[in-house]
Amino acid sequence: MYRAASVKLFAGLLLAMVTTSAFAVEPSELLADQKLETRARAISAGLRCLVCQNQSIDDSAAPLAKDLRVIVRERLVAGDSDDAVRNYLVERYGEFILLKPPLNMGTILLWGTPPAILLIGAMALLLRARRRQADPAELSEEERRKLAAILEDSSRSG
Repeated sequence: MYRAASVKLFAGLLLAMVTTSAFAVEPSELLADQKLETRARAISAGLRCLVCQNQSIDDSAAPLAKDLRVIVRERLVAGDSDDAVRNYLVERYGEFILLKPPLNMGTILLWGTPPAILLIGAMALLLRARRRQADPAELSEEERRKLAAILEDSSRSG
């Protein structure tokens, strides 16, 4: 009984998430020219919502995302190229607005950190595996005598 209810709840939440982003672009924002609208959607899909930060402005219902979508469409109607629209927004808001920032000296840490973490983790796992496989060192004759003496003393006192 609980399983069926949890499945229904999960399905409902998933449906709500899908429909929320589908209605982010309002009908009043759409351009009459289908080619320009397609370009606007492509540009908007690559721009980060500065409020949500984990969604594109195309998927976000935040007021700032709406304003940014309107700016994108206005710039396209004015005749700007796709790159000119992106550059305009980057100049205004910084590279953070791009969901996929370009690789340059300012973003090298951003792009290099995940591979570095994976490499460090792989090296740590490799070192740990090597330590586990290493055979314990053989005891020297002197260490064996000391061990025997300790064991003999502990058996006498116990």
